[in-house]
Amino acid sequence: MVITVLVVEAQPLQRVGFRMLLESTPDTEIVGEAENCAEAIRWTTELHPDVVLMNIRRKGVDGIEATRRIVAVGGRSRILVLTFDADRYALAALRAGASGFLLQDTRPEELLAGIRAVAAGDTVIAPALTRRLLDAFADRIDDDLRGPVRQDPRLDSLTEREREVFVAIGHGLTNGEIAQRFTLSESTVKTHVGRVLAKIGARDRIQAVTLAYDLRLTRPI
Repeated sequence: MVITVLVVEAQPLQRVGFRMLLESTPDTEIVGEAENCAEAIRWTTELHPDVVLMNIRRKGVDGIEATRRIVAVGGRSRILVLTFDADRYALAALRAGASGFLLQDTRPEELLAGIRAVAAGDTVIAPALTRRLLDAFADRIDDDLRGPVRQDPRLDSLTEREREVFVAIGHGLTNGEIAQRFTLSESTVKTHVGRVLAKIGARDRIQAVTLAYDLRLTRPI
């Protein structure tokens, strides 16, 4: 199956680089290019790409707004964000509905692997990078996140074990690390993770992480 990609990048030279990479790979096809937020939304609506490669640079707010609007449409397109740093733009983009986050110094093969993962409905953010991202924001998270756990009906639907797994996901643990912590098999953890995501209405682990922070189950260090 060929993965169709829309590239959102303001710099022409960068777009050429992305095109060369994607066109040299048998299972990816670039179906369009956008220079700004408005073009990204329009071309996504018209072309329905599998993946929108959203490069957030100085115009990060535009990229976040484009991400939010594309997700709101409810189509099949999933968004992979690129940026220089694990800064406020990255977390805002993930909260807006992006399916993954990579730094711009990512190697070509890692970017292609990320595109494939996002197209398959997975997240491209490794737990180690998730922890890096959360640590980078720990000293800038709103003070109200340091209060008591917020009540939410989604938490009531979780069993005790599922809630433990949810908190572990919020800390960025891998399935293997969760299995080791609770003395479970990885297949059992995978089942628990799937049930947790379904019950809390999270599309992927990234949404689960941000929800854990929003509900104060995971605390800033």
